[in-house]
Amino acid sequence: MSKRRSSTVIENPDKRIRSDAEAEEEEDDKEEEEEEDIADRDHHRDVPQRCAGDVVSDAGILESITLKNFMCHSLLGPFAFGSNVNFVVGNNGSGKSAILTALIVALGGNAHATNRGSSLKDFVKEGESSADVSITLRNKGKDAFKLEVYGPLITVEMRITRDGLRTYKLRSKDGQIISTKKEELISILDNFNIQVNNPVSVLTQEMSKHFLHSKGEGDKYKFFMKATQLEQMRETFVYIKATKQATQHKIEQQNEHLKRLREDYKREEERYKSLASVDEIQTKLEELQKEMAWALVSELEHNLEPKKEKLEADRRSTQKYDEKVNEWKSKVEEAEKKYKQTEEDLERITQQVQELQPKCVELKTEAQRRNNLLKSCEVTVHRCKANLRDLDKDKVQLFTRIKDLKVSFSQSTGAESQARAERMSQIQAELENLNHQNSTLVQQIEQYGMANIRTREEQGKVRMEHETIKKSIEASSRNLRILESSRSNRLRRFGEHMPNLLDAIEVAHRRGQFKHKPRGPLGYLISLKDSELALAVEICLKNQLHAFTCDNYEDEKVLQDLMKKCYPSGRRPSIITSPFFPKVHDTRRRAVNHPEFPSVLQALEIEDPVVANCLIDQRGIESILLIKNNTQARKVMLGKNPPRNCTQAFSKEGDQIYTNRVYSADQTRANCLSGDVEEEIRLTQRELENQKAQEFRFQQQMKKLENEIKQNEILIKKCQMTQKSTKDKMTKLQLELTDLQNIEEPQSEDLKALEEDLQEVIAKISSKQAEYDEAKDQMSKLKENYEEAEQEYKQHKESINTLIEEADSVKEDLSKTDQEVVRCKHHTKHYEEKRSAHLKNIQSLEAELRSKEEELQESAAKAAQICPERLDACRPAKSLDSEINRMKVKIATQQEQQGDRSEIVRQFVKARESYKSMSQQIRNLNSFIYSLTSVMNKRLQAYTEFRKFFSARCKYYFNSMLAQRGYSGSMIFDHKNETLSITVQPGQGNTADLSDMRSLSGGERSFSTVCFVLSLWAITEAPFRCLDEFDVYMVRRSNQQFQLHEY
Repeated sequence: MSKRRSSTVIENPDKRIRSDAEAEEEEDDKEEEEEEDIADRDHHRDVPQRCAGDVVSDAGILESITLKNFMCHSLLGPFAFGSNVNFVVGNNGSGKSAILTALIVALGGNAHATNRGSSLKDFVKEGESSADVSITLRNKGKDAFKLEVYGPLITVEMRITRDGLRTYKLRSKDGQIISTKKEELISILDNFNIQVNNPVSVLTQEMSKHFLHSKGEGDKYKFFMKATQLEQMRETFVYIKATKQATQHKIEQQNEHLKRLREDYKREEERYKSLASVDEIQTKLEELQKEMAWALVSELEHNLEPKKEKLEADRRSTQKYDEKVNEWKSKVEEAEKKYKQTEEDLERITQQVQELQPKCVELKTEAQRRNNLLKSCEVTVHRCKANLRDLDKDKVQLFTRIKDLKVSFSQSTGAESQARAERMSQIQAELENLNHQNSTLVQQIEQYGMANIRTREEQGKVRMEHETIKKSIEASSRNLRILESSRSNRLRRFGEHMPNLLDAIEVAHRRGQFKHKPRGPLGYLISLKDSELALAVEICLKNQLHAFTCDNYEDEKVLQDLMKKCYPSGRRPSIITSPFFPKVHDTRRRAVNHPEFPSVLQALEIEDPVVANCLIDQRGIESILLIKNNTQARKVMLGKNPPRNCTQAFSKEGDQIYTNRVYSADQTRANCLSGDVEEEIRLTQRELENQKAQEFRFQQQMKKLENEIKQNEILIKKCQMTQKSTKDKMTKLQLELTDLQNIEEPQSEDLKALEEDLQEVIAKISSKQAEYDEAKDQMSKLKENYEEAEQEYKQHKESINTLIEEADSVKEDLSKTDQEVVRCKHHTKHYEEKRSAHLKNIQSLEAELRSKEEELQESAAKAAQICPERLDACRPAKSLDSEINRMKVKIATQQEQQGDRSEIVRQFVKARESYKSMSQQIRNLNSFIYSLTSVMNKRLQAYTEFRKFFSARCKYYFNSMLAQRGYSGSMIFDHKNETLSITVQPGQGNTADLSDMRSLSGGERSFSTVCFVLSLWAITEAPFRCLDEFDVYMVRRSNQQFQLHEY
């Protein structure tokens, strides 16, 4: 343990040492300041004088205790205690803690408070039927309890049975049983201020350990509140407040009862006043009945007029319903006619494609056949070239042999013949070399030409792909701009002009330019329950996502004008005009209802009924299924029993499946309905980067192909010029060779044979050269034929692709027309149902009108019987009926009670007295509540004063005890947050900073804690205090000071 600095001698130990932090707190907290003022005033009092001046009472001091069969002890005691400090010592298990436990239990404490058992029956020794505890308390002095009854000693005997039952016997000094009730024991404990559950009065082993090791400021504050009984005071205040609220509630109930009593009183008072003659009331009743009869006739006539007017209006509006039904029927016929025409166009295009398919296959087969012939011819050309190379080798060998022979022969023929022979050999060698060069140049020219053809074809393909990727980059860039702008405004997903358009619509609506505010874009007003279906729903709704809907054509015209201003160029959103209805259409009869898969209507969350009705009318979303798995979707729709009322289905990938055909999706990602904008932006950016990389590769590839074409053309021209020069040289050398050969020279037989062989080889070379040229010409023709067949095949294929694209467009028109047919049929059915309901309403009104007229005739006849002359009613029949009933009741009551006048008076007096009595009780209770509120306010003020006073005294005693060891410290009470902060410094006076108790050593912390407990002892009163054990960390000097100071 590190050494601490020794404290300096303090001249005035009673002086309060305050740190700067405490001074700042005092300035900030008014209550803390008042507590310090109280503590400063207490500083002037000398501690020894204070202790000497205290008045000590003998009431409640523990005299002795005896335990029998308690816990594990057969008999302990009796233990007689002295007036001062008593120490109970012994080995472990000898029963020291049992004495304290028995004291707590015998004086009314529960088992949990002892921390020795969970139930009282746990304290009965094993094998015994009961446990007994006897406690003797001193009963002397001014606080003695019933001294004349108990005498100077009170003995409390408690018995605990094996079942956990506890019984008491309260005996006097003479041993006489005075009481066996626990309430008497509680009165004794309250009188002596004995608190066995207060840790300051009785500190058990577990409670001491918990307290010594507790570092929480809240626990210290709770300990302070419980020790000073402020907690009990607060709980009592809360109980009284709850009782007050219950009393107020009871007063409210009594007020309700008072109202009923007042009604009874008024009713009895009315009866009391109605003891006059009944004739006058009877006469008035007859007059009212006559007036009532004709008032009913007038009301019937009055109620009949609106029904007649409504019936006439409904009859006139029937023609409008007929016109609407006929209008939509004609639209259905037009739409079905258009659908049929579009279907015929699709079938015609499909038939054309089917007719062109065999021809396409035939052209492809012919192109392949010509390609095979071309390849075969190429083989022949290569074979001829190989034969020519072999013959050239033979020719070279023969030339060499002839040359050798001529050399040997020239030795005999002379220098001239030798020179001529050498020249001829030289010319033949040059001719052979030039011929080989010429063949090589021809082959190179062909190769360069074929390479150019292939390069140009590849260049055309790359150019088309480059144009395609450029369009894709433009679309991706545009989509990326829309997505980025939709981060702050989701509307921009539907176009960059959409926010301006909606603002213009809002302004126009506020100005009253619209009868009904248009709704749109429809895709902005819907949301998905399952985000995985975004692509499917987007492909299903297509153009409807950007569309607007109007209630009437006037609103449509206004909206078109706004669109012209907001969309100066480009495609504008479509407008759907259909009457708005406040409720969603009832689609139960025509909607698809699958147990596994939702319809589009079920998969969407649509708050506006107008939007839902528009999508139902335009797209029939109630009859379209959404099936995530493509295979399962095909299985459901293309099977034998497709779902009832299901017109089509969409898979998660966007494929559209009908009951007899399937269309693949033309997009891979949702643009308008996707939920995660950031993910869409990342995917679009990645896609745009890939497209730009592809564009760069295509540009590099096109440059490379262009350079290859230019290089090949340069090489072809170079080879052609070289070939021309070579042919010129060959012609000159051939003429020279012919001249030299015409000179006759004697030759040997071998030379002639070799020359004949040479001529034969030359002839073969010429023959093979002719065959090679012929094969080459044939290859050129076959190549032209192949290219012609290939071109015809491509043109035919292009025609088929054109027809397929046209078919796709027709399919889209067919889908739109199908939707239009469904919409028109829906409107037709809707108006037919409305017309049917309208006609039923007319019939109902007619029947009701006939019934009312008959009722009017009957009422008029009855009124004439009551009063032949018609009277003009000034009041409504309901008011007259109420007055008549009241008079009848009054007459009947008076007639029934006319013979017993005294009973009426008695009931009246009784009701009046009950009413007055209850009213007086409520006034008394209200006065009590008022007085109780005043008392509670004073009690709350007293509680605050007590808490402030106890806090100040506790601080004073705590600092005084710390000062005896040369310690300094502070206690900060935060009554608002219910915390108690203690800081202690074992250093010398103001020279050391205060520190939290957690930074102190074990002994210092224990001493500080004991000082805190002693401070609580000093400000609380109790006849005795019990400690189970001392702190094992307390140093010897601290023990001595603690004992000497207290005793």
